[in-house]
Amino acid sequence: MFIPRRKVRIETERLTLRQPLLTDFRDWSAMREQSAEFLIPWEPVWAADHLTRKGFSNRVYWAQRSITNGSALPLFLIRREDERLLGAITLDNIRRGPAQAGTLGYWIGEPFARHGYMREALQAVVHHAFGRLDLSRLEAACLPENTASRGLLEKCGFKYEGVAQSYLQINGRWRTHVLYAALRMDRRGRTDVG
Repeated sequence: MFIPRRKVRIETERLTLRQPLLTDFRDWSAMREQSAEFLIPWEPVWAADHLTRKGFSNRVYWAQRSITNGSALPLFLIRREDERLLGAITLDNIRRGPAQAGTLGYWIGEPFARHGYMREALQAVVHHAFGRLDLSRLEAACLPENTASRGLLEKCGFKYEGVAQSYLQINGRWRTHVLYAALRMDRRGRTDVG
């Protein structure tokens, strides 16, 4: 088994954010399957092996390699009171050099949506990215009609920056996204544009 050289663990008021483990398979696949109708409209088409143990194992190994080489930080949201897997957040495409930036993506199981868990996780990852990883810019994108995700980003201090035409394939179609960013030393103030 591939063991990463460094483990990342972020604690919040109610959550532990940690890398995925092979032993998470049943909880992960059950949550994804249970929340499929809730998640599919906002995600790329699931691969044929998406909910299989092999597909999940590949995700875990990718997560371990990414954390080790510093290219991404994939984390599961674990509720501490009952050790329940709620969702995931990934800081991906970490760029060093003059950029010092990364891209955020996240999902949460339908039973746990709109309970503040993802806001708690996103704020913790932003703090970690700026404080521990020394990044300067975090980016996120979502579908224009995804008001929940847009509201989450705005509540966490992300500012609307524009529109990217045909940005990602979501649910089998090229979709336009709205772009948001948070800066470590952000002095832009609040914006209602977009």
